[in-house]
Amino acid sequence: MASKLQQFKKKALAKPGVRTAYDDLAEEFAFLDEVLKARSKSGLTQAEVAERMGTTQSAVARLESANAKHSPSIATLKRYAEALGHRVEVRLVKA
Repeated sequence: MASKLQQFKKKALAKPGVRTAYDDLAEEFAFLDEVLKARSKSGLTQAEVAERMGTTQSAVARLESANAKHSPSIATLKRYAEALGHRVEVRLVKA
């Protein structure tokens, strides 16, 4: 049986405008999923990552959010990745 969230999502995505907006954010959500998985695998809290980066927990929370108003620099992403024992790899892929 589908959860209420799954039912809501199915109903919402049936609307053309919602489907378009959802699809437009697919790459951003995929990136955020990678970011959150990396931190989860590292076993670190946002506060611990912030300490390693020399920033605040709220700055890490903004980086990990889907807030379109916040676009972190590559330097910030590198510091975040290094705090987790990772590195950033940026590639352009032909559409």
